[in-house]
Amino acid sequence: MFDPIEVLSPSVSDLDDEAYSLDDFEGVDSRWCHRCGNNAILTAVQKLCAEEQLAPEKTVFVSGIGCSSRLPHYMGTYGFHALHGRALPVAEGIKIRRPDLHVFVTTGDGDCCSIGAGHWLHAIRYNMNMTVLLHDNQIYGLTKKQVSPTSPRGLVSNTSPHGAHLEPLNPLAATLGMSNISFVAHAVDWVPSVLCDIIKQAFHHRGLAFVCIMQRCPNYLPDHFEEYIKDPERMVLLTHAQGLQVEDAVAKRFKHREEHDPRDIDRARELANNRERVPLGILYRNPDVLCYEDVRAGVEHLSVSDKISALEREFDKFTVQPPS
Repeated sequence: MFDPIEVLSPSVSDLDDEAYSLDDFEGVDSRWCHRCGNNAILTAVQKLCAEEQLAPEKTVFVSGIGCSSRLPHYMGTYGFHALHGRALPVAEGIKIRRPDLHVFVTTGDGDCCSIGAGHWLHAIRYNMNMTVLLHDNQIYGLTKKQVSPTSPRGLVSNTSPHGAHLEPLNPLAATLGMSNISFVAHAVDWVPSVLCDIIKQAFHHRGLAFVCIMQRCPNYLPDHFEEYIKDPERMVLLTHAQGLQVEDAVAKRFKHREEHDPRDIDRARELANNRERVPLGILYRNPDVLCYEDVRAGVEHLSVSDKISALEREFDKFTVQPPS
């Protein structure tokens, strides 16, 4: 029987001796719209893979459905394009079966925060060692401009012609309110150096690293984030010796800067709920949270034949034997 997991195993012994370039992590040509923020995120993860020399055959990008979820197609690594909202459980299945693989999840604000919200909650709770990138453009782009869970109140869309009625879901605040969180960060696609640094630190974190990224949609919301781009005072840059450290040239762009200790969860929650200024940086990091795969490491893993035999023994206990 064909086993997709086994395909991920390297077929030659000297792959670790190879040096990888950016070209090695390029898949098919991107079909995102011109100026789409997803392109910046794609560039950032390709740059990370090249800098960290991640073997393509040991790297997996998992996605659900949406514009952001096209990303695995554009990577020269393994990928899994899952059902709508199901990227996280698929990624968890891969990680628990193959803990040696580098697992990334790319998901959108609709894919993660709507139909996939239940999986999102439990993935944070399980804290498996993977990097999750939430592309938050605050609109459904692939299905042509419907209101999403993170759309601001009053936004006119094809499903809210009179304006969205509800206050938006805040992915940062929601994640910071879940149990067993270990890494939460916020980035924007138009500050590439900070975006790359945050994704790099997320990758090196042991546990589930959740990175929410404000991502422009030039087709359906062309001016939606202009206020933040033109006026960096609308944002606060978070730096710390144990968090984000940026070059002076980048830091000078932000009038509001804060030395935020990422171990301070109370301050992280305050920053996440600040409506006046959007935080940019690492809000929370706790490397001491136990990973689920570590909990399961001591559990005996049975072969398929052993599992079938065990099930048959249990079923035999309830077998009704015909009269002799």
